[in-house]
Amino acid sequence: MIADHAAVVTAALTRRLVAVTVDGVSMEPAYRDRDQVLAIRGTRLKVGRVVVVESPFGTSGWRQRALAAKAAPSLVSQRRWMIKRVVALPGDPVPRRDVPALADVAEDRVPNGMAVLLGDNRSASFDSRAFGYFPLERILGVVRVAVRSRNGSPGSREPSGPVGAV
Repeated sequence: MIADHAAVVTAALTRRLVAVTVDGVSMEPAYRDRDQVLAIRGTRLKVGRVVVVESPFGTSGWRQRALAAKAAPSLVSQRRWMIKRVVALPGDPVPRRDVPALADVAEDRVPNGMAVLLGDNRSASFDSRAFGYFPLERILGVVRVAVRSRNGSPGSREPSGPVGAV
């Protein structure tokens, strides 16, 4: 009976927690290339939080349907993911000045179902500045813990970085 409960807990955790390896420098200095991050699926989004989001194919968007909220880890691992910081959510003012791709949109507020996501390293990030809005359904989870892979001793830390640094 205890083994059954452990199996249920393990199955629930593997669908809720996602480990991702950072590939690139778009989130430096907060996250470096090869850092490991742990994201929690289903966490409430807030401006300033770092999220794991499905990477679009350039500016053309996605070739596959969005994953279901509780998709199996095997399906999650078949997609390409990136991490970005949330700078605006539905109902927030459109950050036109900071996001060239949104400079000419008609609406004054971020539409329902969309988010504005930016990398901390402005000179090396593919994000809303080039792509525009990201659909909320493409966000896998919120980064809660990171493990440094180099440039310091390994260990976990809460993700940090001022919102203004995006």
